[in-house]
Amino acid sequence: MNLRSLAAICLVLGVLSSGAKAEQATDSLVLFHFDDDSQIARVESRDIRLSRVANDSGSALLLQTGHEIDWPGITLKPTEGFWDGSPFQRLALDLVNTGDSAFELGLRIDNPGGDGQNKSVTVMTFVKPGESRVVSANLSDTPWQFSSPLKLEGMHAAPGQQAIDPAKIQEVILFLRTPNSDHQFTIDNVRFEKRVQVLDPDTFLPFIDEYGQFIHADWPGKIHSDEQLRENREKELAALAEDQRPASFNRFGGWKDGPKRDPAKFFRVEKHDGKWWFIDPDGCRFWSHGIDSVSTRFGGTGTEHRESYFRNLPTKAEPLGKFYSRSTWAFGFYASRIPFETYNFYAANLYRKYGEDWADEFATVAHQRLRSWGMNTLASWCDPDVYLQRKTPYVAFFRAEDCPTLQGAEKRWTTFVDVFDPQFRDAVVEGIETCHESLGDPWCIGFYVDNELYWGGNESLALWTLACPPEQVAKQVFLSDLQAKYENIATLNEAWGTSHATWDDLAAETQPPDVKKAAADLRAFSVKFAETYFGTVKAELAKAAPDQLYLGCRFIWDSEVALRAAAKYCDVVSFNQYRYSVADLKLPAGEDKPIIIGEFHFGALDRGMFHPTKVPAKDQKHRAECYKNFLHSALANPRVVGTHWFQYTSEPTAGRGDGENYQVGFVDNCDTPYVETVNAAREIGDEMYQYRAASE
Repeated sequence: MNLRSLAAICLVLGVLSSGAKAEQATDSLVLFHFDDDSQIARVESRDIRLSRVANDSGSALLLQTGHEIDWPGITLKPTEGFWDGSPFQRLALDLVNTGDSAFELGLRIDNPGGDGQNKSVTVMTFVKPGESRVVSANLSDTPWQFSSPLKLEGMHAAPGQQAIDPAKIQEVILFLRTPNSDHQFTIDNVRFEKRVQVLDPDTFLPFIDEYGQFIHADWPGKIHSDEQLRENREKELAALAEDQRPASFNRFGGWKDGPKRDPAKFFRVEKHDGKWWFIDPDGCRFWSHGIDSVSTRFGGTGTEHRESYFRNLPTKAEPLGKFYSRSTWAFGFYASRIPFETYNFYAANLYRKYGEDWADEFATVAHQRLRSWGMNTLASWCDPDVYLQRKTPYVAFFRAEDCPTLQGAEKRWTTFVDVFDPQFRDAVVEGIETCHESLGDPWCIGFYVDNELYWGGNESLALWTLACPPEQVAKQVFLSDLQAKYENIATLNEAWGTSHATWDDLAAETQPPDVKKAAADLRAFSVKFAETYFGTVKAELAKAAPDQLYLGCRFIWDSEVALRAAAKYCDVVSFNQYRYSVADLKLPAGEDKPIIIGEFHFGALDRGMFHPTKVPAKDQKHRAECYKNFLHSALANPRVVGTHWFQYTSEPTAGRGDGENYQVGFVDNCDTPYVETVNAAREIGDEMYQYRAASE
């Protein structure tokens, strides 16, 4: 028996028996090794064959997966009781993809009652052929815990918060996401690792410094003085003066040396050799490599009701006091405290960095940065003062929302409007007017309309309509369609299995019918509803912005009904995709339209932030790898014509109005670029046209 096996068995016996506490002062603790067959016997598998294979340190578990089910996987459990990972930051394992194709792997950790959503932590990761890597998931929201409880409010994640109880881990599940072919890989050394840092709650407050940063940690690039900010400015401006856009870019960022088409006034889309492309106004192929929210508006964090969190907030009489404002947008902690005072640390840091002309300098540097970073698009939510300089192509955005809502609709953070109400068309026209500077602008790639609407299932739009009161216009349209088809209520009752005495009774009814019996009618009206939504927007855009592109509604939830309607009326169908790869992203069978990614991102916890996002990376190096992998998957997908990262700046450390405090930026809240991610974007910019062409 080798020394590794002996050490592992000693640790395993200590932690697997009776759910014993992990009290050793080690930096890691092994839960599963695979140096003998007894370990394999305890692994539950689904559509996976298991065996042991030799590796450099003994042996590993070989998993040969099928693809007969959507989520083939394995489950690891303690011999009895629970695993106690409370002293550690994360659970990790070593993985090698020994197959010749990539796959998306999920790592899920469950407490008792865990179902993948509640009392669970799930992390997805994209694994390339031949890749060896560590796969891990955090046990606590942050690397910091308190020695005794301290409740921190208004943040999605903060020191002391936990999505699960690390002391009561009931099982660990590994699974593949809907594979369409067989795969094989090895795992080994399943372990807890990296001990948490314990903080004293009595000395923790305040925990946000004058620059909006976490006080109780240090990291590369942390700002400690105004002078450091100004030094960063001079160094970066000198570097940007030397850095030019990629050699393959024309003035728009299109493929200067690629195949040419005739010039035109606006961006358009064309399919060549089985692959979709934008074509820029100069007639060059264009792939949109962009970034959202290039703006100073998103750096505000709530200070009212949380004053003790912040060190040395300025008074309103001071020059830095101009960055206070009142907010009326909130969810969670601040939802019942509207309006509340916020402080914009990002804008304040730009003022410290650039002086009185900070806003102009921000806009100028943003264009220089995007060129230097290999990017060619200002995506959604950017400041007009930036994109209307017309130095970088941009997308416009508006909502069609100032009209009656569909009262029976299921709500998420958006509420569906009644698209049959005449006010909906008026709302679209009013929305277009908010983008009037972009109408006829050749630098405008196209228009997003609305964001992350919740569509439910294929019958949901009709079911929500039936749940409305009789005066709802959509319900009146639906009943009119039913009357035209069935002529009398008795015939409808026979088809639906209902017992309405009159059509008025059906109009007053808000309970759903038997979905199976009414399925054909429900789907037909849902199709009509979705097509009315997209068709109305398309028609009004065509009037106001002829020949400019309609980029869709940025799906994060979708249904076949909605996707087919979008494909019918949109020039480009947009998705927000928070995952590690879009290699398999496509529209329903028979639909052929280009796709653009309106949002994606990755984040990590090694730069003083408390939440890595829903798509976490292990550290900044891994974050950069995730970026490149995602872009490569998009560039290789013949349907995808661009990706837009959300967002330019990381969210406030102490949370924005809805509590989000994700490490999602290309720059932090002190305007310092995350070098690793920036360099990854530069690599993509330098290679993206050759990479996409090579996959033809």
